[in-house]
Amino acid sequence: MNNILVPIGTSPNAKETLQYAIDFASNFGARVFVMDVFSVTSSAGSLSNVTEKVAQSSKEQIKEIIDGVEVNNVELKIATYNGDIVDGLNNINKELGIDLIIIAPRSNDIKEELYLGNTTGRIVKQTNIPALIVPKGTQFKPMKSVLTAFGSGILKRNRILNPLIAIKDKFRSKINLLLVKRPGYSEEDLQVNTALLDISEQLIITEQGTTYLGVLEHYQKQKPDLLCVFRRKRGFFKKLWEKNTIPKSEFFVPIPVLVLSVKK
Repeated sequence: MNNILVPIGTSPNAKETLQYAIDFASNFGARVFVMDVFSVTSSAGSLSNVTEKVAQSSKEQIKEIIDGVEVNNVELKIATYNGDIVDGLNNINKELGIDLIIIAPRSNDIKEELYLGNTTGRIVKQTNIPALIVPKGTQFKPMKSVLTAFGSGILKRNRILNPLIAIKDKFRSKINLLLVKRPGYSEEDLQVNTALLDISEQLIITEQGTTYLGVLEHYQKQKPDLLCVFRRKRGFFKKLWEKNTIPKSEFFVPIPVLVLSVKK
């Protein structure tokens, strides 16, 4: 794990999220790219240097946030982008190769009852970059126990598991698998990828209406430090394909959530 990206918006928790990312990155010797996205549209009569001025202002705001964290010898880079955040993330990923995005569940302009706000939801939904969603106020600690929940054991590419394997190797994590039989499951769904089995301690099979209900059933018993799920059209964050926001009434855990992206 070499490159970690932290999108910084107007959230008052931006400093907390960045500090978590730095502390996480320090364990891997990874670089952290702190990114801000702004939108300046050109129009007749507009000044030619408006975009440059806004970009400079954005960098200054990022520097203020960086000045308020402990860098811990982690290399920090500033990235700004004029346009849509998803386009910006995809562009920087093509240029640099981002191994992980670390984000907070929601920004300060989203109602408290939401787990994922519109921006975070779009990042998880519309990019194929692995994401680590870190709840407000979370301080980094080694992830010794990981609950990996899924409704289908099919993985077309083993490299999808790279972030999870990196975490396991670094923190000697114990990974427990939770396969949730949901309505309409197929026998193929029950065939768990061998690479996933190889890194796990045990496989638990349960039957529930949704993968999240399966997590609720086993969360207290497992007491994991990290929940790992997969991003699929019919997967854990199925609601994201209907809308970008997710209410806490539909999903909430007080621990970091690692979302591994499964390409089409």
